[in-house]
Amino acid sequence: MADVLPLVEARLRTTLGEPDARAAVTFLGTDRVEVLRFQDRDRDGEIVRYATLGMSAQPMADPTAVLADPVKGPRAELVISVRAGLADTDKVLRPLAILAASPQVEGLIVAPGASLDVGEPLWPGAPFTSVLVAEPGGLVEDLELDEPMDPVHFLPLLPMTPNEAAWKRVHGAQALQERWLTNGTDLRDPGRKSVPLD
Repeated sequence: MADVLPLVEARLRTTLGEPDARAAVTFLGTDRVEVLRFQDRDRDGEIVRYATLGMSAQPMADPTAVLADPVKGPRAELVISVRAGLADTDKVLRPLAILAASPQVEGLIVAPGASLDVGEPLWPGAPFTSVLVAEPGGLVEDLELDEPMDPVHFLPLLPMTPNEAAWKRVHGAQALQERWLTNGTDLRDPGRKSVPLD
């Protein structure tokens, strides 16, 4: 069985370039999770992307299953993109590692449309304590693995304010994303206000 993580890191490097920083976090009873930082420029300026490395080492298991399958099951890594220089976003390292460890710790299956809450600001002064898991494939293509392993999905995380998270629980992820789109919300602004929800 091929070690998944070198393949995952190679895919991240191919897509996002060389990471300019990396840090590792280990929680009791879990595998080590690394977070890699990538700098990128787009037409509006500097973007910094943080990607986890380690979450996909094992497939996510159905919490109701008696035995976790060591080979089959969904695999994912998390990616969050923010505008550089507007906040101390490097502190997102620990919350991101906590979210990446949640399948091992809590038996969660992290999938598009889900809300994940860390219970504290994603970085100092951030108006967000939770994220919406978006559809994979846009920024980093899925990584196909040898059968019978599932591919690794690179799941974008979209920070949500508490009001947006509450609204999403009632109306659903699709409705919130449409609201963001309609209002031209810059989801990479680390200090943005909540989208109008009335």
